[in-house]
Amino acid sequence: MNNLPKVKIGIVAVSRDCFPEELSVNRRKALVAAYKAKYDEADIYECPVCIVESEIHMVQALQDIKKEGCNALCVYLGNFGPEISETLLAKHFDGPSMFVAASEESQNDLVGGRGDAYCGMLNASYNLKLRNIKAYIPEYPVGTADECADMINEFVPIARAIVGLKSLKIISFGPRPLNFLACNAPIKQLYNLGVEIEENSELDLFEAFNKHEGDERIPAKVKEMEEELGEGNQKPEILAKLAQYELTLLDWVEAHKGYREYVAIAGKCWPAFQTQFGFVPCYVNSRLTGMGIPVSCEVDIYGCLSEFIGAAVSNDVVTLLDINNTVPADMYEESIKDKFDYTHKDTFMGFHCGNTCSKKLAFCSMKNQMIMARSLPEEVTNGTLEGDIMPGDITFYRLQSTADCKLRGYIAQGEVLPVATRSFGGIGVFAIPEMGRFYRHVLIEGNYPHHGAVAFGHYGKALFEVFKYIGVELDEIGFNQPKGMLYKSENPFA
Repeated sequence: MNNLPKVKIGIVAVSRDCFPEELSVNRRKALVAAYKAKYDEADIYECPVCIVESEIHMVQALQDIKKEGCNALCVYLGNFGPEISETLLAKHFDGPSMFVAASEESQNDLVGGRGDAYCGMLNASYNLKLRNIKAYIPEYPVGTADECADMINEFVPIARAIVGLKSLKIISFGPRPLNFLACNAPIKQLYNLGVEIEENSELDLFEAFNKHEGDERIPAKVKEMEEELGEGNQKPEILAKLAQYELTLLDWVEAHKGYREYVAIAGKCWPAFQTQFGFVPCYVNSRLTGMGIPVSCEVDIYGCLSEFIGAAVSNDVVTLLDINNTVPADMYEESIKDKFDYTHKDTFMGFHCGNTCSKKLAFCSMKNQMIMARSLPEEVTNGTLEGDIMPGDITFYRLQSTADCKLRGYIAQGEVLPVATRSFGGIGVFAIPEMGRFYRHVLIEGNYPHHGAVAFGHYGKALFEVFKYIGVELDEIGFNQPKGMLYKSENPFA
């Protein structure tokens, strides 16, 4: 993934001046040793300049971790901690911060060796709130060196998403297709998140595409595509145009990302795209997403934003799918019932024309887009990547700005079942516990569009923390609530 930040966490230990400084020194050393024994030691930097007891120490520590290139911060309470200086660390650090604290080691050392960080974490959280400072605090933030090392490692994907958002540019092409009001995209919240957006006409894109005709790099791109598709190369005649389009997008990204480090694209794909460009862009979208540059369909700007967040959290390829159709009763009876612990209403089919990366498909082949081919010549609808989505754990999620510019989101964990879809497009049979209730009381009640982002694995915990950190109110984060836990809008007598 070459379009995501590398997280380097600076670990700064703090100490209240009436507690022994060596408690924080020794506990910091133990924490760093534990982390390096379990995880990639390049991810962290142990600040040796000082143990922060004062505002002057705070400035010295900040200068040191900045010099070392740290883009995330761990404030470690080796003892009770100085509530002012430690919260000022987070205030003046230009990046995501977390707070963890040391537990006591032994019943035999509870006089000179007692640190009281359990108490100090309360004061830290109170002071963070007083100063309106955002910081990540783990579910249970006080632990041994090993436990705190695990907490820091869990912070890495959260920090990667937050760092990425601060330097992200979304590039969009064209307005949304007709009748796609659901994918509305008030851009105010993008700016609130620190995300830049460049909105272009698809005519500008068409001009750039035409200028790439005969590009000397096209044959090499075609060869890449042939190798990726293998026996699935069912439309070889369209590959040169797709290669031309891919080079157009990649060159546009380089020429237009400006001062931003990371890019995602909200692309146009119909209705006039096919007749003018002569193909559909699905396969190219899948390839760019596979390179770490998420591309959403139908100019879905918040879908594209959601994909980027999921890629950052999972450090892996993601996709964007329609929450599309029900699983037929006979398919459920034959292939799911009594084989998996899901009701019929827990299942649905996630689909898009062919934008899912080949790495996440059980099998794939190049096809024409069947829906578009119903009303257009087949030859202009070639370019979609069809196949069943690979079975395994998934997280279905979305971050959205409402029409009145309020951030909300949803997260649901489930899986793609190993069930043949017997259908077309990039498609899978999905199962999410209590999906029927989630569909009604989160997706419909929350006025979400039909597009949902998919991360391949269970990443709900990290995504939830990212949503919280960037400012989504807790009551605006929907999830698939278990049976017996009623939604606000759910009829208790139903």
